[in-house]
Amino acid sequence: MKIKYIVYSLLLIGITALIVYRINANNEIGGSKANDAVEQATSVKGMVLNAQQFNDNISLSGTIEANEQIEIRSEVSGIVERINFNEGSKVTEGQVLFKVNDIELQAQLSKVQTAQKLASENERRAKLLLEKQAISQEEYDIVSADYQSASAESQLIQAQLSKTIVRAPFSGTIGLRYISKGTYVTPQTLIAKLVNTSKLKITFSIPEKYASQVSVGSQLSFTTSDSKEEYKAKVYAIEPEVEIATRTLKMRAIAENKEGKLYPGTYANVMLPLESIDDALMVPSEALIPVQNGKRIFIAEQGKAKEIDVEIGARTGNEVRVVSGLKVGDTILTYGVMALKNGTPVNIQFEEPVTLTAE
Repeated sequence: MKIKYIVYSLLLIGITALIVYRINANNEIGGSKANDAVEQATSVKGMVLNAQQFNDNISLSGTIEANEQIEIRSEVSGIVERINFNEGSKVTEGQVLFKVNDIELQAQLSKVQTAQKLASENERRAKLLLEKQAISQEEYDIVSADYQSASAESQLIQAQLSKTIVRAPFSGTIGLRYISKGTYVTPQTLIAKLVNTSKLKITFSIPEKYASQVSVGSQLSFTTSDSKEEYKAKVYAIEPEVEIATRTLKMRAIAENKEGKLYPGTYANVMLPLESIDDALMVPSEALIPVQNGKRIFIAEQGKAKEIDVEIGARTGNEVRVVSGLKVGDTILTYGVMALKNGTPVNIQFEEPVTLTAE
């Protein structure tokens, strides 16, 4: 029995020693892993913040319009006798475009002029009789009124005759015509359209918050949907009030079109410069972390991540201007920031900043 108890006691002591050994070993391994986790730094990308030049532009949608554009119509009714322009051709100011038949008006003028001569002779005779007191002043006034009425009627017909010849009110390009020789036209008949495209207007609207930053004379650039070529224009007129429905301010710029590459009615992508900043602080968009009250960004301080609240301004395609919260020389963390928190050790791989213009 004693031998049995001795065996059991030795087994119990052995098992107890094994358990104690395993516990101590596990504690050592766990402590080593914890120490490794604390000391291991997170690999991130970052950059040293430098001041750089930044052009704050806004991108707007606009419409290209002709400098001058009218619909050619006849002020008098009649048959078109002559057409003096070719479709799509250039015309000069004062050039005769077409003529309406004026035979009836000429006949009416001849009749009125004959009556005018007779009325003039009657007025002359009545004046001599009045001087001799052979007729009363009232009788002379009636004869004189007849003469003045005949003269006015003659002038009226002459004015109508002048309207049978239609001239170009300004130089430009005349479009497709909608009549032929012999067509009976009225003031409602569209003859053609005349457009002056040597200069073009660009009409666009800007948000009201930028209204104070744009004035008459401001320069801008624009492109069209059919070309990447950039054109220049200058603001020459601004509406005096903001549209309440859209909270935008409408304005108009003028651009040269000497080569005729631009067409009225087309879309224009307007780039309007607001200001140029020489010491802007630009950070990559992915470095910003959205929070409830704005944006935050991580910087590196003494080898650890530190969270900073920032206020942002204009943005480009991949960069954002920081208005407050950062300073020149700060090391900002740009990649791998989502897993960071305050105090996390970081291992930074530095990258170069890219300078862009605001869109």
